[in-house]
Amino acid sequence: MEQLSTKQTKIKKGMNMAFVVIIAVFCFWYLDVNALSIITAGPRLITFLASNFFPPNFTHLSIYMGSVIETLLFAVVGTYISAILAFILGILMAEQLNPNPFFRNLVRFIVAFFRNIPVLIWASLLVFVFGIGNMVGLIALVLATIGFLSRSYAESINEIAGTKLESMKASGASWFQIVFHGLIPEFLPAWINWTLFSFEINIRASAILGMVGAGGLGILIQTNLNLRNFRETAALVIILVILVLLTEFCVNTIRRRIRL
Repeated sequence: MEQLSTKQTKIKKGMNMAFVVIIAVFCFWYLDVNALSIITAGPRLITFLASNFFPPNFTHLSIYMGSVIETLLFAVVGTYISAILAFILGILMAEQLNPNPFFRNLVRFIVAFFRNIPVLIWASLLVFVFGIGNMVGLIALVLATIGFLSRSYAESINEIAGTKLESMKASGASWFQIVFHGLIPEFLPAWINWTLFSFEINIRASAILGMVGAGGLGILIQTNLNLRNFRETAALVIILVILVLLTEFCVNTIRRRIRL
């Protein structure tokens, strides 16, 4: 019996591996991806980058700093607004705090709608309404982040909500008392972690949004690429990488202190 079960396990593993390989081969075939061309393109890409993007040109660094600050402020303000609105939506999506299934599912549908539209599409649509400018980037960032944070908050709230909230309900506590005295103290660490994680994502998204005319570093990167100012583009990309790394370092430091 043990040998039979071992053979069955091996057959299942072999079938799973074969299925994965078949899917990979089909994807490469359908997309007409030539692995050899990708390998041979590597040296050409390295040569192109080395000859055109290096050394980076930092002569306009003082001019770039305004866009760096814009990119950072986009992420800060967008995360602040999204965290507040997403917390409200997360509560409305939680089963323990919103017993009305119709209203709860309606909120989930709205959040799913926001979550499944990429931030670049939001920005591209909003440009037609507000024109090119910082407002487009901020609104697009908020709409995209609300979808992500609302679902994350709701899942965390559902994990937290349990015997403590049930006992508060049984003791006659009002809905607001349950939220402020029962939920928030337990939910606060998860709220901070998800919000900080979203802030990291928004730093990168803020730079990308500029490529569709929403301000920040992205618009400078796109402009310099269009003008074939590759060394200035390299300087901007390096500044963006440094900004992202500093953000991750600060966020990880805050997380460690919260755990302590």
